[in-house]
Amino acid sequence: MKILITGADGFIAHGVIKELLNHDVDITAAGLHECGISSPRLKELVGDVLDASLTYEDLGEPDVVLHLAWRKGFEHYDDAHIGDLNRHYEFLRRMARSGVKRLAVMGTMHEVGYFEGKVCDDTPCNPITPYGVAKNALRQLTEIISNKYGIEYQWLRGFYLVNNDGAGNSIFSKIVQASNKGQDTFPFTSGTCKYDFLPYEAFCHQVASAVLQNELCGIINICSGIPVALGEYVEEFISNNKLGIRLAYGSYPDRPYDSPAIWGDNEKIKEILANEKRS
Repeated sequence: MKILITGADGFIAHGVIKELLNHDVDITAAGLHECGISSPRLKELVGDVLDASLTYEDLGEPDVVLHLAWRKGFEHYDDAHIGDLNRHYEFLRRMARSGVKRLAVMGTMHEVGYFEGKVCDDTPCNPITPYGVAKNALRQLTEIISNKYGIEYQWLRGFYLVNNDGAGNSIFSKIVQASNKGQDTFPFTSGTCKYDFLPYEAFCHQVASAVLQNELCGIINICSGIPVALGEYVEEFISNNKLGIRLAYGSYPDRPYDSPAIWGDNEKIKEILANEKRS
């Protein structure tokens, strides 16, 4: 299998590439910078993958496109989300009509909008931020493209990713960074909202496992399937990583679009992982 990975210099891509290289695949890693991984089965392509002048042949003639590239993912109201949407659409359409057999695109639970309960394949999406609106539109467009050109598609809907190395812009990264700076407290919300958390390694493994198979396609939730209160999870994160910092609850209000409890239906990814073990 030949896989093109876009956004290959990004945080998620780094772990996914390492996972994929444990299998018999050839990777073209496309990013604005080098991904920092060396392998005889990995070819680097440094530049803007959304550049319309790049051809299918330039991109390694992939069987599968794993589209992770996205700007300003932690800035939900940034203008870039809507501004870049057409470029993402044109890129995926160009790949679909050039010979790609499957499009796999990174989604987000924010495309669902305000929702309480378990998010399933048929859960209605009513996004309420530019980030969510753009991602949801790309999800719909990816399905339209795939149907038009008769290829498979996977929408990898990511929930909350947890890492402890201080990289990235998640709340967990910011807590590690604050602790490393010697801060005693970290300003926090009420911590009562419940979310679906997945450690970095497990998240990347689920993404790679989904892409390596084509028996299960469509929307695939990348998740644990278990709702846990944010405060509870972060307190355990601080304890497990022996961080010398405590949470200052109530420093910030909960965001108006944060659900009291939202988590993913993990039946499809569980089946994918079970099939992987059997093979």
